[in-house]
Amino acid sequence: MALPMTRPTRRPESSFLTFRKRTPKDILAKAKGQVVTIAFPPDSEGQRTATFTIGPEIKFSLKARDPVNARARTGFAESFLAQHWDAIRKGPVSLTHKQTIALSGEVYRLFADGMEDDPGSTKLWDAVLDGIAEAMAGPVGGGGHVLIIGDEQERRDILLEERFGKLADRVLSAHHLEVDQTSRKALLFHVAMALKDAALKLDRNVAGDYRPDPNAVRFGGPFVLTPETGAAAEGAKVVTFASLVTGWWKEGEAAGLSRKTHQAYASAMDRLAEHVGHSDAARITADDIIGLKSARLAAGVSPKTVKDSDLAGLKAIFGWAVANRLLPANPAEGITVKRVKALKLRGKGLTDKEAAAILAAASRHQRGQERPKTFAAKRWVPWLCAYTGARVGEIAQLRKQDIRQEGDHWVLTLTPEAGAVKNKEAREVPLHPHLVEMGFPEFVRQAENGHLFLTPSRSGDVLGPLQGVKNRLAEFAREVVKDPNVAPNHGWRHRFKTVGLEAGVSERVLDAICGHAPRTVGAAYGDVTLNARADGIAKFPRYQIETEV
Repeated sequence: MALPMTRPTRRPESSFLTFRKRTPKDILAKAKGQVVTIAFPPDSEGQRTATFTIGPEIKFSLKARDPVNARARTGFAESFLAQHWDAIRKGPVSLTHKQTIALSGEVYRLFADGMEDDPGSTKLWDAVLDGIAEAMAGPVGGGGHVLIIGDEQERRDILLEERFGKLADRVLSAHHLEVDQTSRKALLFHVAMALKDAALKLDRNVAGDYRPDPNAVRFGGPFVLTPETGAAAEGAKVVTFASLVTGWWKEGEAAGLSRKTHQAYASAMDRLAEHVGHSDAARITADDIIGLKSARLAAGVSPKTVKDSDLAGLKAIFGWAVANRLLPANPAEGITVKRVKALKLRGKGLTDKEAAAILAAASRHQRGQERPKTFAAKRWVPWLCAYTGARVGEIAQLRKQDIRQEGDHWVLTLTPEAGAVKNKEAREVPLHPHLVEMGFPEFVRQAENGHLFLTPSRSGDVLGPLQGVKNRLAEFAREVVKDPNVAPNHGWRHRFKTVGLEAGVSERVLDAICGHAPRTVGAAYGDVTLNARADGIAKFPRYQIETEV
């Protein structure tokens, strides 16, 4: 028996009719957060598009007031979604270079043809071209971005995804395509190049030059889904890297692995795909893994990163594939990196002089043009790290509801509900009286609800924005502490233990405050109460900073 078609509904606050439909559970598990664009056929109300994000319910405006048009667009959307769900179920495909260029040509035509009659202004297209150039450069800073993680290519990938991901999603969803990460990265690059060509063409149109654009023909013919691509979609012969990452993460997420781990391990698979030039997992050999290891080390990546991120990720994902009978053997098994112990030129904690310099810089920092939450992070996070021994990420993800008054004490709660916390265990840390006198509780009281120092993405993601705040704090501290032999943000954590021991705080209390595991089984018995922690915090000497507020 056929299911009834979805009926368009009307919201009280809008004259447009709305499409609503539940997302199948298997689709939600595979594609939650994916952005999809539907281009409706033209009708009496014009030609419209609808963009939505896959979630538990698909909901978007039909951009139609006429019930007849609304029903027609609803039927089109039903058919579109059925095809799109089918593509998701079949799994990701690999695009040929020619297919990638053809898809990028659709972006070119979307702008070059769609905006030709009213091409805007030179200022607009200059800004677009500047943004494309910045993304291609993989900058450390500029344009509102501060990216100090990874190498130039990794930073470029981040910016290309951020700026052109929705355009790529639009052309992919138009053809009901799910592509692997290697194909997506190639598409993002060529989408950016196609937009550049369109911007140059439209800029000439602004000046009155409407001669045919020689770049218009470089994209070849229309996109064609070849039999080879279709076979990959059926998954009959190819086990793609993307399918392995998706399957591994589905189990890993359920087991409590962090999104940071997912990001690191998925990036390792992306680097392997780029190194070997394909995404067929069954073709990977131990020599391929060794080749990637050698290439990473030759590029100056630290042995620790290659071992703990690249190789660990490859071993985990390929190991999952073997355990689930998708591959006969793990090509990364037994491959490692010999690490030579680095020279230790100083302790890991900040010196008195370095600590005072960072706190002084935090106290005198002026906002300027930066966002209010970024300013607040630079003002308060160093002081909070100094008096709590917490990791910078644990402090940077604090929310307003994580700070409360408990009797005579102000307390902050470091909880996995706010973001990643080491060992996934919440802990409570009393605020030092100096922080209270400086006005931190008052700052919290006046803050809006939610995170104090970052703004989650529209999908609710915290990991990306948190990394951005940590990058900015690292750059801020590094401007003060130049010694490359100390990590100026993590140095607070080491210093906290040193200062606490000197002040007579017991190791058991320091471990409880810092979230460190007890050193013996016996030490794990009994609780370190909030009062005991508050007594320990009260023993910490105040930082005397001339410029403090």
